[in-house]
Amino acid sequence: MSEAMALLAIFTLAVFVGFEVVSKVSSTLHTPLMSGANAIHGIILVGAIIVASHADGGLELGLSVAAIILATINLVGGFVVTDRMLEMFKGKSGGKKTDKGEAKSGAEKSGAEKSGGSK
Repeated sequence: MSEAMALLAIFTLAVFVGFEVVSKVSSTLHTPLMSGANAIHGIILVGAIIVASHADGGLELGLSVAAIILATINLVGGFVVTDRMLEMFKGKSGGKKTDKGEAKSGAEKSGAEKSGGSK
């Protein structure tokens, strides 16, 4: 019984420490951390597939298939989140787009309007 209590205490402390560590990370570091987490989830997925290949009974096979499904969802979700975060850091154009897809600055737009044409 004391071994189970020790494991429960370690798990509880790990949850609190993990929450504190992740909540203190600045937003600019989240993308590299997500990339590392995606690599770990890929390893977990491979491990779940190996466990499924060695399953003997129905319960083992069912649990390993559930692990494969959850690991796949976690892996794909991590890539989706990483992609969204990278979109936030892409440069934003300062002016409106022209027909050619170029951005005009405010000075170029006002000069074109004064002369009556475009540059």
